[in-house]
Amino acid sequence: MTASASPMADHGGTTGLPFPPAIAPEQTLDAAQWGMLAFLVSEVAFFGTLITAYVAYIGQDTAGPTPREVLSLPLVFVTTLCLLASSGTIHLADRRLHQGRAREFRLAWAATIALGIAFLLGTAYEWRELIVEHQLTISRNLFGSTFYTLVGFHGLHVTMGILMMLAVLVLMFAGQLSTKNRKPVQLVSWYWHFVDGVWIVVFAVVYLVGR
Repeated sequence: MTASASPMADHGGTTGLPFPPAIAPEQTLDAAQWGMLAFLVSEVAFFGTLITAYVAYIGQDTAGPTPREVLSLPLVFVTTLCLLASSGTIHLADRRLHQGRAREFRLAWAATIALGIAFLLGTAYEWRELIVEHQLTISRNLFGSTFYTLVGFHGLHVTMGILMMLAVLVLMFAGQLSTKNRKPVQLVSWYWHFVDGVWIVVFAVVYLVGR
């Protein structure tokens, strides 16, 4: 008569010890993700240099206008809220695409673009007021030079982010973007969160500390 298999055999062979749990595959970043992270690190150094220069020249002008005389906090506070809200909408868009809810993704993505454009329009209005009403140009004094350089380069990054988001929408409508191919959305989201984070620092330095 054939002997029945020992119950211990199912849990560790002849030793009677349980098998170790299966090891989950290690999560690693791909080349595109590493590339984006490297780019963002280089941007941290770039903005760090501009912010340091702005702080170093605070109060060094011998001629006006000064930040306190010309910078409008109410307007910038509203545009800042728009930009911060866009971090929430782009995160929501990424989650909805992951869940396969394409229509809700498009709505949240479009809302992010609209909020970014609102931020740029507010910046353009502020600059028009500074130049036309207060005659503050980039060559007027140290404040004008460092202000337009720092805020202008941030605005350029916002513009680049909006263009990338528009490109993602084109890919979506062309059927080249789905829940299985959402890497462009993830990378653009990383970039946009970075742009928002940088603005928090710029806002604090220029509109709070610098006044």
